[in-house]
Amino acid sequence: MSSSQYETYGPAYPTTYENPEPYGYGYGYGYGYEHGYEHRYGYEHRYGYEYGYPDTYRPAYEHPGNEPWPPGAPTLPRQAVPLTTPVTTPLTEPLTEPLTTPLVTPTEPPSPGGRAEARRAARRRRSAERPDVRKLLPQALVVAFLAGGTSAFVAEDKAIELTVDGKPRTLHTFADDVSELLADEGVRVGAHDMVAPGPGTTLSSGEEIDVRYGRPVRLTLDGQRSHVWTTAHTVDEALREFGVRAEGAYVSAPRARQIGRAGLALDVRTERTVTVMADGRARTVRTNAATVREAVDEAGVTLHGQDTTSVPPESFPRDGQTVTVMRITGMKEVREESIPFEVRRTDDPELFRGTEVVERAGQPGLRRVTYALRTVNGVQQKPRRLKSEVVHEPRAQVVKVGTKPLPMSVQGADHLNWQGLAQCESGGRPGAVDPSGTYGGLYQFDTRTWQSLGGSGRPQEASAAEQTFRAKKLYVRRGTSPWPHCGGRLRG
Repeated sequence: MSSSQYETYGPAYPTTYENPEPYGYGYGYGYGYEHGYEHRYGYEHRYGYEYGYPDTYRPAYEHPGNEPWPPGAPTLPRQAVPLTTPVTTPLTEPLTEPLTTPLVTPTEPPSPGGRAEARRAARRRRSAERPDVRKLLPQALVVAFLAGGTSAFVAEDKAIELTVDGKPRTLHTFADDVSELLADEGVRVGAHDMVAPGPGTTLSSGEEIDVRYGRPVRLTLDGQRSHVWTTAHTVDEALREFGVRAEGAYVSAPRARQIGRAGLALDVRTERTVTVMADGRARTVRTNAATVREAVDEAGVTLHGQDTTSVPPESFPRDGQTVTVMRITGMKEVREESIPFEVRRTDDPELFRGTEVVERAGQPGLRRVTYALRTVNGVQQKPRRLKSEVVHEPRAQVVKVGTKPLPMSVQGADHLNWQGLAQCESGGRPGAVDPSGTYGGLYQFDTRTWQSLGGSGRPQEASAAEQTFRAKKLYVRRGTSPWPHCGGRLRG
């Protein structure tokens, strides 16, 4: 083997080789080509791989076929360099002898000047194999563009932790903001749902998105009913969200209970301070009672019989409220009451005008009334009417009213002093009645005499003119005898 960097090769030397022993990791990297030489760099490299495929590589300058080279043809120099691409074609036949044996046995000495010519040919070959930068520039631009696009693709990919109603999951997305991410993942949110951060927030890798669905709660808080929404998952979380003071409070559902998407009804009564006044003593309690009656019981006060409180016992006790217990004793009393009668008046043409005669006397009715009498804390209260019933109805009084015109005079009696007689008998009063009730009117008629003269009813009920008219008629009949003490005044 020559020690020169370049060697000359004849045309009819073997073109296939085998790698008798693998190198390093068993890959059997080979150096050189089919020209059958051996090259060492401190360690031994063999040709080809341990694959079962023949070496089909042929350089452009290699003489084709197995024809002998023409006499005097110059041989081309080759530089032994390591292979840069693994041989994929296996060797068809193994070599029968090691590659350390020289494969080149020249049949004739090289022609004069052949070595210099070979060097020039090698330089031309290397120039021809040097890549053209102008041809490689578009390819380099394409590679740079693809590399930049890949970098941008990787940069747009974001790792996001999305928690929907307490269930977390990690995902990769190219969404720009929270709204786009939720739309891509099919997560629909409504007006009562919570998204943190907000729907329009720009996304960055490592972001944590929390979605909580709203749940309706029919809340009764200290007697006040309302319909509210919460994103809490448990009753205890909802109470904190509503700002309800849970210490000492009554809650209708367990605080650890999960709140479903359908919501729930929740009754909460916070602890309040109530003062109960009873039997001259004040008692203050802390209670979450639903009614005043329950708060009074918790204060150690018992209601008996008709006892009650200053506010309705079934009302809701407010914080700071003072409730007074009223001790009540009572009884029922039945009373009979008169029902007044009505008066009916009818015209009578037979009676002189101004004369009224009672045709039928009225009779009052009778009513039986039941009253409730009670004392509150020892003080008598106004009787309260409970019921009433009519024992018998009243009877109306009927009165006749005269419409007949009065006569102007009575012959033989008009010239007498009737005013003086009336002044002496009754003091000039038409309705006067003597102490015995027998005589009445201006001239003190008894009822029998009055009616014999055509009068109706009693004389004191008639007008002064009618009484004077009847007195004149009596004078014509009997003179002054009906008035033994005052009759002399007629002529005086």
